[in-house]
Amino acid sequence: MSHKRCNGDVVGEDASERGPRTLRAEGALNAIAAGPVPQERLRGILEQALVFAGASFAALYTPGDDRELLCLVESAGVPRTLYGVRDSYPASGGSPVADAHRDGEAVWIGPEEFAGSAESRHVPSSGFSLAVLPVRGDGGGCFLALTERPGGFDADDRMCLEVIAEAMTCPAPAGTAGRAEAGDLQPDAFTLAMDTGRAEVGDDILRLFGLAPGEFDGKVETLLGLTVPEDLPSLMSVTESDHMTIGERELEFRVLQPTGPPKWLRLSGRLLPGGDGRPALLVGTVADASTLRPDVTDVARVQRLAAALATAGTVRDVSQAVVAALRRPLRADRIALAELENDRLVVTVLDPPDPESWPELWRLEWRTEWPDAPVRAMPTLAAALREGRARIWPAGTGDLEPALADVGPGGLAVLPLPAGGRMAGACLIGWDTPHDFGPDERALLTASAGLAGQALMRAHAFDAEHELVGMLQRQLLPRRLPKLPGAVAVARYLPSTAGLELGGDWYDVIPLPDHHVALVIGDVQGHSAGAATLMGQMRTALRAYAVEGHPPDVVVSHANRLLTGMETDLFATCVYVDLDMEEGSAWCVRAGHLPPVLRHPDGSTEIAEVEGGPPLGVVTQADFPMSPLRLRPGTLIALTTDGLVETPESDIDEGMDRFAHALAVSAPGHFGLVADALLGNARRNDDVALLLVRYDGMALRPLRESWSVWRLPEAVRHARRFTRRTLRSWGVPDDGIDGVLLIVSELVTNALVHTDGKVRLDLTLIGGRLRVAVADASPRTPVKPTSIGWEATGGRGILLVEAMSATWGTLPVSGGKQVWSEIPVGGG
Repeated sequence: MSHKRCNGDVVGEDASERGPRTLRAEGALNAIAAGPVPQERLRGILEQALVFAGASFAALYTPGDDRELLCLVESAGVPRTLYGVRDSYPASGGSPVADAHRDGEAVWIGPEEFAGSAESRHVPSSGFSLAVLPVRGDGGGCFLALTERPGGFDADDRMCLEVIAEAMTCPAPAGTAGRAEAGDLQPDAFTLAMDTGRAEVGDDILRLFGLAPGEFDGKVETLLGLTVPEDLPSLMSVTESDHMTIGERELEFRVLQPTGPPKWLRLSGRLLPGGDGRPALLVGTVADASTLRPDVTDVARVQRLAAALATAGTVRDVSQAVVAALRRPLRADRIALAELENDRLVVTVLDPPDPESWPELWRLEWRTEWPDAPVRAMPTLAAALREGRARIWPAGTGDLEPALADVGPGGLAVLPLPAGGRMAGACLIGWDTPHDFGPDERALLTASAGLAGQALMRAHAFDAEHELVGMLQRQLLPRRLPKLPGAVAVARYLPSTAGLELGGDWYDVIPLPDHHVALVIGDVQGHSAGAATLMGQMRTALRAYAVEGHPPDVVVSHANRLLTGMETDLFATCVYVDLDMEEGSAWCVRAGHLPPVLRHPDGSTEIAEVEGGPPLGVVTQADFPMSPLRLRPGTLIALTTDGLVETPESDIDEGMDRFAHALAVSAPGHFGLVADALLGNARRNDDVALLLVRYDGMALRPLRESWSVWRLPEAVRHARRFTRRTLRSWGVPDDGIDGVLLIVSELVTNALVHTDGKVRLDLTLIGGRLRVAVADASPRTPVKPTSIGWEATGGRGILLVEAMSATWGTLPVSGGKQVWSEIPVGGG
């Protein structure tokens, strides 16, 4: 099979030998070859591997300047980090990319062959097939394609990949092209070194930022400091190499102007890979996009402020809405909003927020996040509040006290915020340079003051009541999650902001014996004090049943019978997951609740197929089947409530799909940030609970042995012999065994003498710590005597166990109990 390139088109010889898919691929490549931009043509060619060959990732590598590295030039498909694909490979190394480039022959590798190679150590998962084909051209290169399909690349796929490789023309060596772009810098272009933050910027761009060529110091931070703060996150995603990938990027942002509204600019850029000791470069252009965004009128600003205040739930929300509506249109240098609490003004927001931007008296009163001061300290302000109307002091007004005059030396506006026949607070707006107050501005200030006062009063009452509701809700949830062996757990709870009633969502993490842990999340119907009370009862009941040692289906069944016996009109849903940290397995029981979502180590997600029973409290004799889950180290389990995934616009299945996708694109290494990001777009008309657990696997597996104690005259001797033999096989030193044998004797003797039924002895050794546990059929807990006379013939056994143990205790186990003791020993 051979191909040749003719006038930029890919023309295949022996077309009759090729299938229709290959012919369609050639047609698409011929269309792409006519494209005007070489880099867009290259990416378009790579994307054909995804379309016609079933690849999930495709990339082109070319030699660097010194020919020692093969550097990534362009890629398409899923993020390369999912497969451990690197930016560069040594040309003389043993990687498939280096082999194909060196030998000039295609390399085809299946999952089994790749799993046995040295390169597999650098990838998170080896369940994929790989193809590397040499690319002809100046200096040559390699075309890499990956697929996760079980059968790998079949014959038609390989033919398509060969056609795609023939269609490629290697660009200049990696690094050269980018530096060539950087060398001839156009007036609207820039280059940014990603490792140092040093930038070369064209004169037109500097003019858009209000800088002369000689004023720019070459630091990207200087330009970022001139942008609107709200736009910084999107800009940082471009200027930080961790967030930028190979390829094109475009965004719009605003840059501050000396006067007037900010100017909209459009940035178009692409990241060029580094290598051979050179940093990665971001190159691109910046253009004026302000003509696409016409200014708005004062009437529109008042309308927008009214809309923002209508949805502002808290005092901080109200304050920020007022600042956003007034500071930029009025070109003010500073603005403050303060609540009036009794005779004190308590600032709720300052813009700018740093103390150095405000007068000295304000800095002296800066006791917490914001300053507060008695109104009598500023008589002029107190008079304005009494009069209840806006006051304006132009530049040069001499009758202001310093605390106010320094807020606006070029002009000051004080807006009392009336609401319900009283003053809710005040808004201060100041200018540094002389400011002319026109009639339109005065009308805008007056209208804004009335809107803000009413909103501030509503928000203040809402804040106070919502804080009380939130405090009660938090008391019903775990204060902190336990540390887990082989796993990390984080949880979040968001109360509803739509109303002041308590919600019924809850979560729990319950450590259980033998390195098991129970994960629980649930939701009680309704939003009321009754729902919150029932939530607390159900959380306590599930924890109690779990600690008793019941299997998951029995735990949920007991909770169901408890709820149906309470004679309440409310029901509850929940998911209960019993996770075995040692084996990486779990049993899941679902009672009318959303199923768990699993994020696997390779970044893929699945909504677990878990059989479900009815909600708790609906049917007394209900079945709650258990479904198994298999977990590999690095798997993330996500449990949530319907408040996060259900919206009026879409059904709950679509919400679960969105939730799974958001989990797939998250970075599980930053666990708390993952939880915060998942809650970022949560609708606050319902409370939300979220529980995330990352199973990492136990680095140290415990050693376990069990012994059924028969009720024979020599039962204690047999238990001691079993214990001695087991500990010696585990490498426990002889000097640590005698004390253990005494504890075994006492616990087994107590079980045989004071109980009936079966007795079991369990030994567990992990990390040099031995756990001795004796289970029997009696629920009665051993009682430690308070005092023992010299003539007493019993009661000393528990005292001996306590004296020789690091810690000891009892656990309820399926109608009986387990008495356990932990002793530090060697070995294990």
